[in-house]
Amino acid sequence: MKVVIVGGVAGGATAAARIRRLDENAEIVVFERSGYISYANCGLPYYIGGVIEDPEDLTLQTPESFFSRFRIHMKVHHEVTAIHPDRKTVSVKDLKSGEEFEESYDKLLLSPGAKPVWPDLPGMDSDKLFSLRTVEDTFRIKEFVDHNKPKSAVMVGGGFIGLEVAENLRELGMDVTIVQRPKQLMNPFDADMASFIHSEVRKHGVKLALGYSVEGFEEKDGGINVLLKNREAIHTDMVVLAIGVTPESSLAKDAGLALGLKGSILVNDRMETSVPDIYAVGDAVQVKHYVTGEAALIALAGPANKQGRIAADNICGGDSRYLGSQGSSVIKVFDMTAATTGINETNALKAGLPVDTVVLSPMSQAGYYPGSKVMTMKVVFEKETYRLLGAQIVGYAGVDKRIDVLATAIRVGMKATELKDLDLAYAPPYSSAKDPVNMAGFMIDNIARGILKQWHLKNADALPRDGSVTLLDTRTAGEYKRGHIDGFRNIPVDELRQRLEELDPGKPVYVICQSGLRSYIASRILEGNGFTAYNFSGGFRFYDAVVNDRALIESAYSCGMDQ
Repeated sequence: MKVVIVGGVAGGATAAARIRRLDENAEIVVFERSGYISYANCGLPYYIGGVIEDPEDLTLQTPESFFSRFRIHMKVHHEVTAIHPDRKTVSVKDLKSGEEFEESYDKLLLSPGAKPVWPDLPGMDSDKLFSLRTVEDTFRIKEFVDHNKPKSAVMVGGGFIGLEVAENLRELGMDVTIVQRPKQLMNPFDADMASFIHSEVRKHGVKLALGYSVEGFEEKDGGINVLLKNREAIHTDMVVLAIGVTPESSLAKDAGLALGLKGSILVNDRMETSVPDIYAVGDAVQVKHYVTGEAALIALAGPANKQGRIAADNICGGDSRYLGSQGSSVIKVFDMTAATTGINETNALKAGLPVDTVVLSPMSQAGYYPGSKVMTMKVVFEKETYRLLGAQIVGYAGVDKRIDVLATAIRVGMKATELKDLDLAYAPPYSSAKDPVNMAGFMIDNIARGILKQWHLKNADALPRDGSVTLLDTRTAGEYKRGHIDGFRNIPVDELRQRLEELDPGKPVYVICQSGLRSYIASRILEGNGFTAYNFSGGFRFYDAVVNDRALIESAYSCGMDQ
């Protein structure tokens, strides 16, 4: 059996090695357009910032090492220009010599990846304009930074790559601004949770221009102007575009393979395309979202690796299935960690799902243990069924551990109420006896049992201030004085039983505290004394962070970027 693979990195290289482990006699040829067959794609921004110092550390395997260990022919600087399914060959061009030839196959695997979105805007030919996808892109940016010593940079786009590059350029001492049309960074997160990311980014001196539309670029005064719609241009020394990626599917399209979302390659759960003996994996393929069951494009290294392994199994006569992607991801944001899995509340509502959420602020370790830090968790679940849909966490320690537990819970189909039953490891340096994941489960179980009724941030402005309801802040007088929501009166939770006569039992009570714990206790006191009480999900800490962030976004949008 002869297998030809188009593209290396996560999907193609993984598949090639797996095929060899399953079939010692298969002839395997990999064609890679770039000069690198297997590299640490996710590590590229950290080489620019000097965190990774040796460029060779980015290279996971070389053609020589691959051949030495696996007897796989890795042809770098070779571009596959056409697929001929009728005669089971591909056309190949040697980019160094210019030679063109055809290569036959019994099985063909496409792993072309995705390409950065490169919009059709004025000034796109500037040599001060960069994108980041390959090792060569990284070297180009690094060389520009080292040689020209730029003092400022603009990131266009605030996703994973944009944020990581912004951080690394900022750590080099550059003045960095992130510009993008949506009014939040990191769209896998809900806007309220993104507020904490915004705060961390601002704290480290990165300016945010959210809600700005880029209309082009213009070289001026030795630098480059980023032209904005209805706004003053931003002058900078360099620009990095990171506004997303699109599937690299031109080969598949020209060969008549069926296409899906945004021109992606359509595959079944065996990673088979619409043409016999042709498989496809990685960022170029359409997948099923594991939570919603809907078609999706999820460009992450983890799914690409798994798909490569599955395709290899099936090429070698097995029957492996890809069950879908749920978008589990984590990112370092300066000192903070932000992670997500499944779907967020915004996308759940767009999908027409009846959803509810809990927001909590647990400690990363036992509260009394030195170094314990607060994290913010948002867990999304389906009303009535309590199906676990997704989770987002931002914090400074223990975030990755908790998101992986929640990702696993989603994968095995646990209900959100069952999170309370998980038997998780505990020692003071690592957690509390009631792990944050358990705490989320306790809260959701209380909702299911009718013990906890909630109100959310989206309800805050609509709460009547005409006296028809009671608005109650149960923090201490000092906390209340430092900041509170207009219209809320203050009765500290420890005084509540003695002051119940001040409240009208005929009116529903909307309760808030700093994190949600004291207000929950107050809600139970009120319910036990004949009141109807609703607890604020997330506490004043959450409310204050989100509201302040929204104000900063709007003031920057109206008055410039003086944050």
